Amino acid sequence: MTRWSAIAPEGRAAAARPDGLREFYENPAVPVASGAERSRRQALMLARALGPVRPGARPGTVLDIGCGDGSAAATASAALPGHRIVGVDWSQDALRRAAARIPYVVRGELGNGGLPFADGVADAVLFSEVIEHLVDPDAALDELRRVLRPGGHLMLSTPNLAAWYNRGLLLAGVQPVFSEVSMRGIHGRPGTQVVGHLRLYTARALRGFLAACGFEVVRIAGAPYHDVPRPLRPLDRAACHLPSLASILLVHARRRRE
Repeated sequence: MTRWSAIAPEGRAAAARPDGLREFYENPAVPVASGAERSRRQALMLARALGPVRPGARPGTVLDIGCGDGSAAATASAALPGHRIVGVDWSQDALRRAAARIPYVVRGELGNGGLPFADGVADAVLFSEVIEHLVDPDAALDELRRVLRPGGHLMLSTPNLAAWYNRGLLLAGVQPVFSEVSMRGIHGRPGTQVVGHLRLYTARALRGFLAACGFEVVRIAGAPYHDVPRPLRPLDRAACHLPSLASILLVHARRRRE
C-alpha cells in the first residue's frame, strides 16, 4: 500500500477530514508496499506493454504515482532498461526513502491543482495500491488520463474485494479482508493493522469504472497477497489463474485515443 493521497481535492467534500488522513499516511507504521511478487508481476506486464527502447528512439517516461518507498518503481526499473521512471508522492518521508532506490522523485498531488506534469507527458503510469485509499477516485483517474499520452498505458493494482477467502468470510458473516470500518482499529475482520482503505473493487467493477473514465482495459491478471497465512499460500497462488478470485487485481489499461 502506498501513502498516496486519500485527500479530497480542493472544494470537494471528503469522506474523512483531510488533515487526519495526512497525519495517518505520514505515520511510519503505516505500510507502503504490498509485496514483492505483486511488484514483479506488474513490472513484467509493463515491460511487455512498453517493449525495449529501440536504437535511436527516445526512452519512455513512466510515472509511478503514489510511489511510497520506491520499491515498485525499483522493480519496474529493473525490467525496463533504458526507460525513465519517475516516482511521485506527496509524502516527503516516502520520497526520501524512494530516492534511495530510484534516481528521479518528484513531490506532487492528485488534488490541489493536480500533478506537476504537462498533458500527455507519460508513456505509462504505475498506480500501485493507491486507488483503494482515495476519497475521489474519479478525479484521480481524470488526472492520470490527462498526463498520459493517447494510447498510453495505465498499470493499476488494488486488493480484490471478491478474493477467494473474502467470499467465504462474507458467507460466514465476517467483514472481508482489506475492508475497514475505522481508521483507529480493526473490527470484525482478520488482521491486526489499519491501512486506510476507503474503497474496494471487484474485477467487474474495476473494468466498468476504468471504461467510464476513458480507458480501455487490455488485461486483468491476479497476484498473491503477501500476508496470506503460509499454509494457504499455494491456494492463493493458484487463485491468480482466475483473476476474479485472486487476492490482488493487476490491470493493464490504455488511455483511449480521441
